[in-house]
Amino acid sequence: MKEEKELTISSEMESLEKLIDFTRNFKHWAQLDKGKRDDIMLILTEAVTNAIVHGNNNDPEKDVKIQAKFTDGKITFIIEDEGNGFNPDQVPNPLDSENLLKTGGRGIYLMNYYADFVHYSDKGNKVTIEFDF
Repeated sequence: MKEEKELTISSEMESLEKLIDFTRNFKHWAQLDKGKRDDIMLILTEAVTNAIVHGNNNDPEKDVKIQAKFTDGKITFIIEDEGNGFNPDQVPNPLDSENLLKTGGRGIYLMNYYADFVHYSDKGNKVTIEFDF
């Protein structure tokens, strides 16, 4: 059974609240165990926060587009901002000693840790994140 949804939000931190209802409205969401739902929400929140803050520079005139697809055994999120993009290979490793006490810089690391697949567009303003269940 396939299910798809889309959400577009403005680049304001208050818009993150819409993610909870967005995911809850999936029929498949309730079938996931709580731990998996928590992991997915953590990563989805990190990705959308990165799009708002780093991609769109908190500009409420710019949008973040979130697509979600449930298929048998997999959920895929595509998050796209209107920014200039970035190269994920140039983001400092948060586990390096000089970065351990920094308050930010862990979102990409967490996405790669918890998700089963993470891919950035060539431009770097769109990320595809997949979870198997």
